[in-house]
Amino acid sequence: MTTGNDTTAHDRRDATAGDGDTLRVLGADKELAARIDAELTAFNNSATGADDEADLSVRVTDADGEIVAGLTGWTWGDCAGINTVWVREDRRAEGWGGRLLRAAEEEARRRGCTQISVASFSFQAPDFYRRNGYLDTGRREGIPGGHVDHHFWKSLVTDPADAVRVVALVELPEVEAGRRYEDTVLGLLGRHGGRLERRLRTGDGHTEVHVIRFDTRDGYDAFLADPERVAPRAALGDAAPTARVLEVHEA
Repeated sequence: MTTGNDTTAHDRRDATAGDGDTLRVLGADKELAARIDAELTAFNNSATGADDEADLSVRVTDADGEIVAGLTGWTWGDCAGINTVWVREDRRAEGWGGRLLRAAEEEARRRGCTQISVASFSFQAPDFYRRNGYLDTGRREGIPGGHVDHHFWKSLVTDPADAVRVVALVELPEVEAGRRYEDTVLGLLGRHGGRLERRLRTGDGHTEVHVIRFDTRDGYDAFLADPERVAPRAALGDAAPTARVLEVHEA
């Protein structure tokens, strides 16, 4: 139960001595949520230069005005995201889910977005997003009931079927020189439609694992041939990293 400003009857209060500040562990707190949202929005806008964050929704109603299906999400700069997708139980298997996605994607494109993301629990609809061209980018284990939280991404400007994902096992003979080179090379990905999904390294720093996705094979080939990638590598000589690269896809 909540009253007043949404604090619970079981607030825990810890005051630091002498300064009058109070720490409280609460339930819902609308005032706090609104303040944090405003502060972080201002900070994010300043850091990115994008100040056009906006809600996005798609609603389907029947002849009686009752809600049949809906989608909620957001757009911000060239990014879009889906928060929730729902179809009424008696109207499922009619294709509304796909139509909701297509409508949201089209509106995101109209607003200038080039990419869209979504998360789905394993008991919800991860395969639905895969069928609609969304690519797995990560997963979180340990959801109640032994379930998994799947994270997806989709390009709004290229065909998802053209995407290429690679895993590179990179050996660094000289750790510091090799790491500087890899920092430089990975910084070139964006110009070729590439994105670094994961970068891991061993405890001694001599080996790194990179998971990289390219929107197209042409982008991948252009990255490999980029002079700003090739020239620094030649300059390193024997200190240049060596890599074993594997093309991979979801199992």
